[in-house]
Amino acid sequence: MAEQRRTTARTTTRTSAPKAVTVPHARPDPGRDGVGVVKISTWDVGTPERQRAVLAAVETAWTSRDWPAVGLLSYTVHAGEDGRTLLHYSQWTDEEAYERFFAEYRDERNAEIDAAVPGIERLGLYTYGLYRGGLSDPADTRIPGAVVAVEAEFDGPDRERAEAWVDGVFTALASDPAIQQGAAAGISAWFHLTADGSRMLNYAEWESAEGHDAALAAPGEGIGSDTEEWRRVHAFPGIRSGRVRRFTPGLSLRPGG
Repeated sequence: MAEQRRTTARTTTRTSAPKAVTVPHARPDPGRDGVGVVKISTWDVGTPERQRAVLAAVETAWTSRDWPAVGLLSYTVHAGEDGRTLLHYSQWTDEEAYERFFAEYRDERNAEIDAAVPGIERLGLYTYGLYRGGLSDPADTRIPGAVVAVEAEFDGPDRERAEAWVDGVFTALASDPAIQQGAAAGISAWFHLTADGSRMLNYAEWESAEGHDAALAAPGEGIGSDTEEWRRVHAFPGIRSGRVRRFTPGLSLRPGG
């Protein structure tokens, strides 16, 4: 529902803009209502020391300012296990909100971050929408110790094909004996697709990096048992490339109040 404002000729009510605040456990809510667009990008900063310095610079640049007066819902940054990359995950009401941020707010924040840690390489930005996802167990209260970004690129745009592949993954997960027995350490999985279906990213939360390693070592190709459902996933036509990257939760921001 659109916000309604009531004014008179004699009085005007003013409210201060909210400040940016940090979220406990650096954990966004991928399934929250109102998200129309998710922006995901990677920065290469070179070393673990610079990872920590950039996270600190991002926190300072954001918490020292008002939250941008656009439809930005959350902004999260995680540190790559490779010791050099940072994963950026931000939620927006729509594409117009991001474009307003880019035009009005982005440069001053990035300038402060770049001044604190020169030489950041920004590797690309992709626009996604959440297709399917959720907690493995709705009653699960575990705090993620690792975030795994599983990416797939298809050989061309085809939204129906991309959705069919994700649906196949869910079918495989539902029939996986190890998961049914509670052996997996996965907490949640959130599958994002580009509008044209050419790319997929699964933002997955895990109890720990060790738990993810154990799942990768399970029977079959990759995560999961050697079932017919998983074999169909791995043999799905049209996937051109893919990669799996693991991150440690770093920093998540939202408007205060």
